Amino acid sequence: MKERNILAGFHGLDDAEKAAEQLRKAGFQTVQVNPLQQYPGEGVVQVINPITGRIPSLGTLTLGADFPSGRDASVLAAADPSASGMADAPYADDATVLLTAVVPEERGDEAVQIIRAHGGEV
Repeated sequence: MKERNILAGFHGLDDAEKAAEQLRKAGFQTVQVNPLQQYPGEGVVQVINPITGRIPSLGTLTLGADFPSGRDASVLAAADPSASGMADAPYADDATVLLTAVVPEERGDEAVQIIRAHGGEV
């Protein structure tokens, strides 16, 4: 049986969960919802005092991000307008939640219609 993979972005977790529930009710078995994060890691769990001078990176200080994979990601994050203060470029209102569904090819349009009805962008 041919299958169709559907990736859809949502602006809110509630809408994505409602779409996933509706897809499952329609008989689609493989449906998953995951929040998207712009930066790696679990986030900073400690309070950082910039006066002490022990700041791992500008991205850690201003974005609250954790960079366990190394210094490269933190340097790149420091260029983000939220960290650097250079906010002269417009921000895109990107989706923050990803819904993934694997559906039979012949029912793909039906699944897309359910996702779009809940505000998903396919």
